[in-house]
Amino acid sequence: MEERTEVQYDLSGFTEGLVHYGVTLNENQLRQFMIYYENLIRWNKVMNLTAITEFNDVIHKHFLDSLSITEVISPEQLHRGGKLIDVGTGAGFPGIPLAIAFPELKITLLDSLQKRVNFLNDSIEKTGLKNIAAIHSRAEEAGRNRKYRENYDYTVSRAVANLSVLCEYCLPFTKEGGCFIPYKSGNAEEEIREAGKAIRLLGGKPVTQKKFSLFGTDQERILVVIQKETKTPAGYPRKAGTPAKDPLK
Repeated sequence: MEERTEVQYDLSGFTEGLVHYGVTLNENQLRQFMIYYENLIRWNKVMNLTAITEFNDVIHKHFLDSLSITEVISPEQLHRGGKLIDVGTGAGFPGIPLAIAFPELKITLLDSLQKRVNFLNDSIEKTGLKNIAAIHSRAEEAGRNRKYRENYDYTVSRAVANLSVLCEYCLPFTKEGGCFIPYKSGNAEEEIREAGKAIRLLGGKPVTQKKFSLFGTDQERILVVIQKETKTPAGYPRKAGTPAKDPLK
């Protein structure tokens, strides 16, 4: 059941950022973001979800950062729908903000820690979102499951991992003709170059990228767009733990 929030927030910075990224929200969607924020802070008191808790920081560094995908995929295209999976979603970024802003998308949140999945499910219930589900699994295991493998138009991840490792986690979920979009920090150019062999091996083709300053902050962000050209070979992802210990080179 969707909750109500009685707190009055200064949404001017959020509104400016939404305009910057070309995202339009109605009153209910704005309320969903505030309910999500309040639930994040509530749960963060008893478990480690984020070090960023001040309202304006969450707005800029979590919510608007998640929505900055419009730098490479237009809002119009996202409003046309499709299936999206957020791999290693953690506290729900970027998946929950995308679910709120683009209700036409059908979104799966994937995380390996049950406690975080419990938070995600509670947030989904409290916000009243109907286009999103959270699942508890390691990426290496879910990526071999026919229910999820090569089943998504968009695969996204804000997880902190080397791009070669992220590709092995994420490209198996991406259908041919779809794309994997990792959110990387602004100093990732060398990492992107070094991931070229892994990208090709896993069925991707050479990347395009967009570097920009995250609205309202001094943080540099690179969004990488990796198109899925051919099916990922059956041997990938390798067994749990192997991609991180032995990245593809």
